[in-house]
Amino acid sequence: MQEKKYNVKDNGDVNSDKSHQKIPKKITNSQYLDELKLLHIELVKMQDWVAHTKSRVIVIFEGRDAAGKGGVIKRITEPLNPRICRIAALGTPSEREKTEWYFKRYVAHLPAGGEIVLFDRSWYNRGGVEKVMGFCSDQEYLQFMKDCPEFENLLIRSGIILIKYWFSVSDAVQESRFQERAQDPIKRWKLSPMDIKARDLWVEYSKAKDYMFEMTSTKTSPWYVVNADNKKSARLNCIHHLLNQIPYEEIKTHPFTLPERRSQPSNYVRPSMDTQNFVPNIY
Repeated sequence: MQEKKYNVKDNGDVNSDKSHQKIPKKITNSQYLDELKLLHIELVKMQDWVAHTKSRVIVIFEGRDAAGKGGVIKRITEPLNPRICRIAALGTPSEREKTEWYFKRYVAHLPAGGEIVLFDRSWYNRGGVEKVMGFCSDQEYLQFMKDCPEFENLLIRSGIILIKYWFSVSDAVQESRFQERAQDPIKRWKLSPMDIKARDLWVEYSKAKDYMFEMTSTKTSPWYVVNADNKKSARLNCIHHLLNQIPYEEIKTHPFTLPERRSQPSNYVRPSMDTQNFVPNIY
């Protein structure tokens, strides 16, 4: 697909042979906000195209803990209509769900026409955390690896646009972010007992990720790796890349002018403000 001709810097394809080896460039907050504003304008155009064409889009976000998946999801959804773009972040499966076909509970969250669904973790839980933490059997794990490409091919053949991102973060940067979360009362909720245990299983998670890529990164449904050591660069690179994976076009709309407001009835007397409960003006 050709690069879109909007005024955003092209930082290259993070999935190229050499880009993942580069040290992320420092970017000032001013530069970041300027670029993000341009990307937000394009995201709205993409949303309008999805709604107009009744397209269905799935974007999967996977990666290491504290790699910044949640941050980029927030920046994507920030300018968009929540009725069109929604987040699917499933919790622990119930006892009943554990006995069902594995993909069933994810199927319930697939997009209808004119919708975008961002999976904050997805069916790839089985390829990562469930495997490493022993939450599934070896047979279930191997069956998932066999079934997953077929499942995704079904989605793609049905017309769904499926895009998969893996957020890659170094051991040192992940530990730094864990320490920051532990000290910051606003971010402390992000540290779960699972995260603490995962700190000691870096190699095991690496092995699981490498095998998952080998089995599930296909020509029709490839993984795209986002170098996430620098949060601001990772967000911009991911959004820029996402926009270039969707063949959207700007939907022309007619200029809209607000009509003059009609005059209000003059004989209506509003109740006294003393009868209402106001929030105190503390700030």
